[in-house]
Formats: sequence, C-alpha cells, structure tokens
Amino acid sequence: MNQLKTWRRDLHQIPELGMKEYQTSAYIRNELDKMGYHYESVVETGTIVFIDYGKDKTIAFRSDIDALPITENNDIDYKSKHEGCMHACGHDGHISALLGFAKHLKEYHYEFNHNILLIFQPAEETIAAARFIVESGIFDKYNVKAIFGMHLMPDIDEGMIACKNGPLMALCGDVNVTIVGKDAHAGEPHKGIDSIAIACDLLQQYQNMIARRIMRFSPVLLNIGKIEGGTSGNCIASTTKIEGTLRCFDEALYEKIVDYILDIHHGLEKTYGCQIIWSPPPVNPPVMNDSHLYHQFINIVEDNYIELNDPLMMSEDFSYYQKAIPGLFFFLGTKCDVYQSGLHTNTFNFHEEVLEKAIQMYILIAQNIIV
Repeated sequence: MNQLKTWRRDLHQIPELGMKEYQTSAYIRNELDKMGYHYESVVETGTIVFIDYGKDKTIAFRSDIDALPITENNDIDYKSKHEGCMHACGHDGHISALLGFAKHLKEYHYEFNHNILLIFQPAEETIAAARFIVESGIFDKYNVKAIFGMHLMPDIDEGMIACKNGPLMALCGDVNVTIVGKDAHAGEPHKGIDSIAIACDLLQQYQNMIARRIMRFSPVLLNIGKIEGGTSGNCIASTTKIEGTLRCFDEALYEKIVDYILDIHHGLEKTYGCQIIWSPPPVNPPVMNDSHLYHQFINIVEDNYIELNDPLMMSEDFSYYQKAIPGLFFFLGTKCDVYQSGLHTNTFNFHEEVLEKAIQMYILIAQNIIV
C-alpha cells in the first residue's frame, strides 16, 4: 500500500496535458525498469508492456495518463507543482493501479490462459489518442482479443464496483459554431447583420429540435457551454462563436441530428443573410460493453458490486478500443465522507487505499476471463 500511495502522490504532483506527458512517461518507464520489464513506446508519450505467458491470445489492460488544464484547490502536501494543470480525473490513480498490477505479476507466479498487454495511454482528455493506439497495430502484433479499463468515480461509494452491459458512456461530438454577420453602428442596426441575435435564434432552434424531432425515449444531450461575440456595447456584433457538446448512445441517431443541425444553419443563413460555419468533427463513439465479457465479469465480482441502471452522458475514448476488439469498462467508487468532489473539479481527491481494489479486479480478470 505504501508503494501505491507513493506512486499516486508523485504522479499527482507532475500532471501534464495530452501528448505532453514527458515527465509522467519517464516516471512510468523508470518504475517499469525497476520491476525488470521491457517496455515499448507507442504514440509518442504512450508506453506498453507485453507480458508473455507463452499463449496464443492476449488480453489488454489500459490506463490513461494525461491531466486537465485546471488549477488545483486542494490543501495537500502533494498538490500539483505544474501551474494550471491538475490530475482532476483520477488518471494518477489509474496509472498507479496498473503499475501495482504489473508489480504484482512480477512478484507472484501465475498460469494464465493468455498473455497480458499493459497500455499506458496518452491524451484521453484531448485528442482521444486511443484511436492512434489502435492504428499503431499493437493489437494485431500481440493478438489482443479483449481489453479492460477502469475509471475512478466519485458518484459511487468508495470501494464499490459499478458496471452494466451494453451502452455505458455516451458518444460525444463538439458543436463549435461560428456565426459571421456584419458589423454596424448600434444606432443603425439595419446596416448590419447581428450575429448575437442570430445566436439566440440558433439556440432556441437547437432546443426545439431536441424536444420535437427526437423521440423522447432516445437519450440525447445538446449543451452549449460558451458564447462569445461582439466587441462593444454600441456596435452590431459581426461575429459570434458558440461552443458546445452533443451526446447520445446511437451513432445513427447522431448522424441524423447532425443533418438536423445543418438544416437549421442553412435556414438561418437564408433568413438573415449570414454565414454559419460548422464542420462536424470526429466523435468519440459510445462506450459499449461486450456482453460475453460482461457476464463473465459480474460472476467474478464479489458482493461490493452495483449494477448501473442507466448509461452515463460522460464520454471516454476507451470506445475506440471497443470498436476494434471486445472490451469492458467499469467504475471504481471513491465517494466517502472526506472526498465527494466530482470529476474535473479543482478539489477532486480520493483515498489511495481504494486502488488496491482495482488491482484485485485486474488479477481476477486475468485469472478468470476466457476470450
């Protein structure tokens, strides 16, 4: 336990953003060196370890390693040393748990029916680097037949495991729109095209679309979290930018909503004579737990298990692995009397003791899952 705490607190002090995890990667690789592992670099700051048990098939375990652009507000002696950057999503714990699993495999002899691949993945929070891990070819190289991932969750009681079959987390795409109008003096609004007024109309039409064009039994979330437009109170705003997110669990429905949004944009362009710029970006697919793996998983979890009734509107690039091979993603609760702050907040924290449960689950999966 002391080693787990040391890893986690060391890592917590050196958070780094996606694809810039140089210190973090060096730390991980140094610890793997101490354990006697041969590691490989993947996707620049990523690291993989192949543990050969002489079997034909391999199963993989993944940890994300990047942090968030958040200034930490915890009063702790292992507070972030990197200004404006924080492990506010538990990735320091994920790394530590996977290192703990690696250490355990070195210290104890097992006869698994498959090999094991450990993946320390960069840039989950930013560019969804899981897809680049897939494209690197390591799954084919090591004949990986299944992958498993864990995420700490402050909405679930400490030490409890939570999961569900099928859809677990949402598909996610950005809705970052630029409205280009025409500037003018506020006293002569007829000479301009007011991009702020158009933005107000746009937002109303987005909400009407969700309420009236999507079946109410199809979960969809369209949130606009940032609007920025204009330069002065006595000017007609020529440009307004909107930033938001669109989430659901059905990729076909997502494509339909994209078409609806483009229809709204084209209609407003004709109505106001403006230009609306939006190119639907690549999306994180929904996290979909494999049924075969799920039913094996719930049989090996002990009595500290919670079956989730509904999927979460959060997003995770673990979904890219599941598009390539069967995968299972589960949550480990951290909620307690001391720590209740949510993910992506500047006071998120947890007891390191809970990471022992993650290692236990990894061991049970490695021992019992058949692929």
